[in-house]
Amino acid sequence: MTLDYATLDLLRQSHPAWRLLRSDHAPLVASFLQRVFIAPNVRVMAQADLAEALEDELFALRERLGADAFPKSALDYLNDWAGTEKGWLRKFYVRGSDEPHFDLTPAIEKAIAWLETLTERSFVGTESRLLTLFELLKQMSAGSETDPRMRIAELHKRRDEIDAEIARVLSGDIPLLDGTALKDRFQQFIQLARELLTDFREVENNFRRLDRRVRERVALWDGPKGALLQEIMGERDAIADSDQGRSFRAFWDFLMSSSRQEELSALLERVLTLPPISELKPDARTRRVHYDWLEAGEHTQRTVAQLSQQLRRFLDDQAWLENRRIMDILHGIEAKALALRESPPPGEVMNIADTAADIELPMERPLYTSAIKPLIADIELESGDAEVDAAALYSQVVIDKEQLDRHIRHALQDRSQITLRELCEMHPLRQGLAELVAYLQLASDAFKSVVDEEVVETIVWSREGSDGREYAKQARLPRVIFVR
Repeated sequence: MTLDYATLDLLRQSHPAWRLLRSDHAPLVASFLQRVFIAPNVRVMAQADLAEALEDELFALRERLGADAFPKSALDYLNDWAGTEKGWLRKFYVRGSDEPHFDLTPAIEKAIAWLETLTERSFVGTESRLLTLFELLKQMSAGSETDPRMRIAELHKRRDEIDAEIARVLSGDIPLLDGTALKDRFQQFIQLARELLTDFREVENNFRRLDRRVRERVALWDGPKGALLQEIMGERDAIADSDQGRSFRAFWDFLMSSSRQEELSALLERVLTLPPISELKPDARTRRVHYDWLEAGEHTQRTVAQLSQQLRRFLDDQAWLENRRIMDILHGIEAKALALRESPPPGEVMNIADTAADIELPMERPLYTSAIKPLIADIELESGDAEVDAAALYSQVVIDKEQLDRHIRHALQDRSQITLRELCEMHPLRQGLAELVAYLQLASDAFKSVVDEEVVETIVWSREGSDGREYAKQARLPRVIFVR
């Protein structure tokens, strides 16, 4: 984007981030929202909790700056910040609750991130950025090379470099990063990690703008419904297939891998124990930053699903209104017909274009079929001595959900997550499909779980048949992951 005078003047008048920087209350707004939303990675907060936190902040500032520093109440400030004139917060109602909720807008998050760059840093590293630029250029160059000989030559070159490094390590020459290089790379990692969390809120806001445009289009549409659905789904697919949509989907697939999450946890645990990194006193949330990414991504996915559900309900409402209009027209026709029954107008009232009679041939009718008379034998009933096992009439299958709950909690004590298939391999199913359904119910009610629909897993168990033999049964379902 070209930063000419007209563009900057328009941004100064309309952009919420610029309005925040020009506001007299910018220190209060930026510091409070950064402490409440960005630092703890909170996506949605109820009005009562947010107003209480702001009231405590205002009380502390009035004690220091005077009683007239901020005259309005906390709720008035929140409503003012969420108004269309400022647009710093998004005020909305979540499903199943009549209490308003608040969330940051992407523009304000960008403004707060820019304010963080204005503070003086004790250490400014440039080496890791230069190495990152070189690595990106190498990836783009190698990834776009179509000549197989060039690709093979590049791979041989990388293999020679790796072999030479292995030889140096075996000879005792182990190159290590010094403290400056470690601090440089760690600062760049922290910056990129925060930018990722900011990108999630912007992606969610893009989907919300799409939903708003679709609602406006449905409300003003006067053509056939099929053309409307085709246009809506085409725009939805265009966003999903865009560069931003494909990048977000690739990032989500990479993050959903359990092996990648374990690898990230191990790497963070090792890096944070290094003495040069410990001197920087990193935030405690850095140890679980990948779980913050996962939580933010899940919130974005839930928002997209909720928007799709609201769109379906909106279309159903439109269909109901259309059906009601048709019924009103039919009732009007009936009323006019009843009015014409007593005093019909002269001449023809209506014409029928074509008439047809239903012809039923006599030979097409079925012939008479006599009813079958039951034969009743005159036999005296005698009591027998046959012994019948009645246990099958009273046998019931009872699933011990508390035991299944203990299995899940015991498995999550030494790991951050476990799939349903791994859990069934550790504790084989004894009651078959009923026990598997009980696991799925616990995943949705009692535990935090994630369903990866891209991967289909097979769960196998054995059941004893009526003949006493063991039979293997299996169920195929999307991967279910229990998360600690």
